[in-house]
Parts: sequence; structure tokens; C-alpha cells
Amino acid sequence: MSASDTLLSAVPGSPSSGIKTLARLGFAAIGVVYVLMGVLALMAVTGLGRGERADREEAVQRLQDLPAGNVLLGLIALGLLGYIVWRFTQAIIDTESKGADAKGIGTRIWYAASGLVYSGLALYAARLALNGSAEKGGNTSKTLTATVLGWPGGEWLIMLAGVVVIGIAIYQMYRAYSGKFQKDVNASGLSAGQQQLVYRAGQVGFTARGVVLAILGYFLLKAGQQSRASAVGGTDEAFDFLAAMGPAVLGVVAAGLVAYGLFMLVQAKYPVLRGL
Repeated sequence: MSASDTLLSAVPGSPSSGIKTLARLGFAAIGVVYVLMGVLALMAVTGLGRGERADREEAVQRLQDLPAGNVLLGLIALGLLGYIVWRFTQAIIDTESKGADAKGIGTRIWYAASGLVYSGLALYAARLALNGSAEKGGNTSKTLTATVLGWPGGEWLIMLAGVVVIGIAIYQMYRAYSGKFQKDVNASGLSAGQQQLVYRAGQVGFTARGVVLAILGYFLLKAGQQSRASAVGGTDEAFDFLAAMGPAVLGVVAAGLVAYGLFMLVQAKYPVLRGL
């Protein structure tokens, strides 16, 4: 057991070793998904793809083509479930000592919401592993948006959601360049050269992820302003939006998502997040 693990074990509310293992599986699963998603987008830019949409579900589906694909899909589903469990553990047990004031409660709600984001993908991967096929949930966001638009003041709620998503995107970029996570990387047990490489990969990855989230937030703003659910889009539509700016733009963001995936894979082996 390392010194950091010993320290974490001594922290009240620290998650059990089983929860920590689930979290690491989650990081690995998310890393694989982002690497595949970025590679699919890069293949589209270079003309090597088969016209697939470079979204998370397509990335997961491509695992079926690999040897023991169903086993890999099962591991991805398990990993994503582990990530969800870990996020809810953070929220409920307060493993990072955020407290019960307004800011702390907000942060803990964010942890739970972050886990729920991957619930649909976990279910999709599990259904693929068990049944060999699964229905994509691409229209879910449009259906939900249409429902909210039917409520009194629904347009404002959708625009508020767009502002929140854009705010999260800005935070991703702030995190990339504020240096806040550099001290966590430096405590990962990697050599100095490896720490620098991981830190730069995290910077590029968080920036690319922030760009994609900002576009998704823009889609929500547009949907609210126009009271049109069809204006909402997912990651694949965000890539189309970037592609319209030129293949180089899409290529840079796609490479950034690959970097983010690699950063998550490093986290699976060398946890650099507090509370783990």
C-alpha cells in the first residue's frame, strides 16, 4: 500500500477498496470510449472511416468487431457502472469533504449528475454484450427537450440548461490551464517526465472536451430560443458542426479527445483525483 493510499484510508468517509477498484474500472472504460470516439472522428477527417457517426455509442459498438467483443463490452458496461457507483459515493458519503453548505451540496449534486451522464451508455453497452444489438438513444435528448418545451416557461428552462452546459465547458478549460490538477498529477507516483506528459495530455483533453460541451450548450440555447427540439444535438452533431469549420478544426478536437481518453486511462492506473 502506498503512502497516498494509507493517507486516504485514514480519511473519514474515504471509500472502500472495492469502491476504489470500481472507480478505476470506470476511468479505464471512459478512457477507452473517448480514445475510440476521437479515432473515429480522425478517420472521418482523413477519409478512412465508413461514414460512422463519431459518438460514444458508435465507439462502444465498434468493440463488437474485436476478438471477444462481447467480453470487452461487458467490461465497459461494468466499468461505467463502477464510475456511476463511485460518483454517487462521492456525493452521498462526501469523500472529498465538500461539506453541507450551499456550495458543497451543489458540488455533490454535480458528482451524482456526472455519474448519471454515463448511465445510458452503460445500459447500451450491457445490452450489446448480452443481446448483440441495442437501440441507440440518440433521440432521447430531443424527446426530453420537446417535453420541457411544452411546459410553461419551458423555453427559458432549456436556455438555462444551455447556459449551465456552457458554464461546465468553461470550467473544463479553466481546469486545463489554471494548474489546479497539476498538483494531483505530481502526486501520482509517475516520474517527472511522465508527469509533464500526463499533465499536457490532460490540458489538451480538457480543452477538447470543453469545446464539445460548449457546442452542446449552444445547441440547447438555440433550441430554447427557437422553441425547436430538433435543434438539440449530441456529440455526433457537435462533430458535424466542427467539420463545417474545416477538417483541420475537427481533427484538432478529435486528437484532443484521444488525449483525454489516454489521460483517463492513466488515471485508472495512477489515481490523481482526491477521494480515490
